[in-house]
Amino acid sequence: MSLFRKIFGLKDTPEDHIKSEERGKYMPEIKLPIDEQFTINFKANGGKFLYCEDMQEVNNSLSNILKENKWEDENVLIFDERLKNMFKDFDFKSTKKVSESTYFLSTCEYLISDDGSLLISSNQIAEKKLKELPANFIIYATTSQFVQNIGEGLRGIKGKNKEKIPTNITTIKHFKTIEDKDFLTYGSSSKNLYLLLLEDL
Repeated sequence: MSLFRKIFGLKDTPEDHIKSEERGKYMPEIKLPIDEQFTINFKANGGKFLYCEDMQEVNNSLSNILKENKWEDENVLIFDERLKNMFKDFDFKSTKKVSESTYFLSTCEYLISDDGSLLISSNQIAEKKLKELPANFIIYATTSQFVQNIGEGLRGIKGKNKEKIPTNITTIKHFKTIEDKDFLTYGSSSKNLYLLLLEDL
């Protein structure tokens, strides 16, 4: 309501109200929070997202993934010994041979919000190429691993690994089978990927 209308007690007409949603085309875009942006882009890429408030929920979600896919008795590829200890109750049939494994259980370096991808390095996949790894991924990550873009993620990797920067740094972005490959997806390795995201902030 304008100042004059308040003084003279006049009522606003419907035309006087401009909805906040009706933004001009030259107005800057409303920036989504980093976690919300990641979730939207990650799902658009075909990823399966499971948000967990504590480790009990992480264990329950992991158990459900294994049951749903009938992977309880299948071999799992695990390079990270910490994950074996973290999920020791599962009594995994773990292997380090890719050819013998049905799925890959790992962590990641960072969650990239602006394109919904996962930044990984030799810390997770050793010197393997993505196409050499199993088609099924289960990734355990935390909310403190969100970054806006790849540049921020690379700076984070450099900062955390001052002694020796990991090699084989790449992103996983396609989480569904691409039937019609075009030049934009050529060479990309599509993975059936589940993300177990623990709230740690």
